Amino acid sequence: TPPKSIVELPELKIYYQEFGTEKGDICLVAETDNKIVGAVWTRIVNDFAHIDDNTPSLAIAVAKESRGKEIGTRLLNEMLTVLKDAGFLSVSLSVQKENYAVKMYEKAGFEVVKDNGEEFVMRKNL
Repeated sequence: TPPKSIVELPELKIYYQEFGTEKGDICLVAETDNKIVGAVWTRIVNDFAHIDDNTPSLAIAVAKESRGKEIGTRLLNEMLTVLKDAGFLSVSLSVQKENYAVKMYEKAGFEVVKDNGEEFVMRKNL
């Protein structure tokens, strides 16, 4: 687990500074026994997954001990519904090629739109 101080890195601040003030700033969490075990969030930001200024970038994380229980899939599907209901036409993400989540994204309808060598940029039309 990375140290909590990692969020102080200047290059990561674009992901959380003033989060919630823009239309694409959305976060959903999964809880088990009053403990957050997963989260999915989106933001329109010029990051690795950036496609255009109308497409939010998506990120998802599930605690290691909670993986393999469909939590990531449920979070992803709920976020896709929220984004569609909010009027977004597409969503993008960046994922390392060897990440097992690539299959989850493909199953949800994401398609590779760019291959950056070690990672894919994927997009789903909503």
